[in-house]
Amino acid sequence: MAKITLDNLAHSYLPNPKSEADFALKELNHDWADGEAYALLGASGCGKSTLLNIISGLLHPSQGRILFDGKDVTQSSTADRNIAQVFQFPVVYDTMTVHDNLAFPLRNRGEPASYVAERVQKIAQMIGMEDVLNKRARGLTADAKQKISLGRGMVREDVNALLFDEPLTVIDPHMKWELRTQLKSLHHEFGHTMIYVTHDQTEALTFADKVVVMHDGRVVQIGTPQELFERPEHTFVGYFIGSPGMNLIPASVEGTQATVHGAQVALGQRYGALNGDVKLGVRPEFVTLTDGDGLPVKVRRVEDVGRHKIIRADLFGNEINIVAAEGTEITPDMTRVAFDTAQVNVYVDDWRQQGEAA
Repeated sequence: MAKITLDNLAHSYLPNPKSEADFALKELNHDWADGEAYALLGASGCGKSTLLNIISGLLHPSQGRILFDGKDVTQSSTADRNIAQVFQFPVVYDTMTVHDNLAFPLRNRGEPASYVAERVQKIAQMIGMEDVLNKRARGLTADAKQKISLGRGMVREDVNALLFDEPLTVIDPHMKWELRTQLKSLHHEFGHTMIYVTHDQTEALTFADKVVVMHDGRVVQIGTPQELFERPEHTFVGYFIGSPGMNLIPASVEGTQATVHGAQVALGQRYGALNGDVKLGVRPEFVTLTDGDGLPVKVRRVEDVGRHKIIRADLFGNEINIVAAEGTEITPDMTRVAFDTAQVNVYVDDWRQQGEAA
C-alpha cells in the first residue's frame, strides 16, 4: 500500500499549451492517504482517466510529480510502481483457463504453487467463478471476462495501489452490486489503497471512503458521501451528487438574509459583502411545499417514484425540485416553498462561501 502525492501535477495533450484552457488536467496538489479507498467521480471528459493513467505510469504528465510514500515515481514504469490496474473493457488471455488467467500475476512473480492455488480459489469465490475455473476464457461472455480482469487485479496482496477505470461498465446491474460489495470487503480485509474511476454516483458513493469529484479537469471537492451531500463546495458537486441535484437559485445576500426577486429568505449564517454571481443552493430534500409562508411557486408535475415524490415546480422562471415523503398529499392550495434554513448554502461564482455564526 502507498500514500499517493500529486505535486504540482497538470497535463495537456497539446505539445505547447499556452493557457489553462489547454490543459485536460489542471494543476493538482493532493495527498491521498495510504490504505484508503477513493472514487474519482465526474462526467465524461472531466479528466478522471487522464489522472488515473498518470498515477499508473501509462501517461507522463506535462508538469509536476507523482510520489508513492514520498518517493518520486514520475519517471518510473508501471511495473516499477507495483500497481494493479483494471480497465473499462476486459483484458484476458483467451487461450488460458480462468484459473490460469487469475494465477498469471502470481506465477509471473514466482509465488509458491500452494499460495497461488489458495489465492486463485479465494478470488474465484469472490467473483463467483469457482465452477468455471478449468474452462478457457474464449467463448465466455463480456461480463464474465470482466470478472476475470477484476479478479486478476485483486489477486496480488503486495501492490502499492489498485486502480479501477470504470470496471463495471459491461457487468449486469445485479452483479455490479455484488462486485462493489466484494471490492469493499477486499479493501477492509487487506487495506489496499484503491482508486476507482466512475461517472456513476451510486458506484462512487457506495464504494469509496472519500469521493474525489472532478469537473473540467479540476478536483472541485474531496469528501465523504455525507460531506458531498450536505456541503457541496462547488455548484457542480451539488448538481452531480443527488437525484434530483441541488436547486440553484439566483439571489442577493446581505447579513443573514437573502433576497430572491424581492422576497426574503432567512439564512443560517451571516455573510459579508458578496460580489459576483451569487446563488443559493438547497437540496430538494430540504425544500417543503406548503400552503403557508414562503416563496411563491407553480407546481408543474408530481412524480411518484415509490419511496418518495418528486415535485417539479417553477420559481420565478427557474425550475425548482422538491422531495416529499411518499404519503404526502399535494393539494392545489400548496403554492409556496420554505427552506430548511440550516441547509441553505451560498455560492459565489460557483464556489461555496463560508459564513459566520448568525
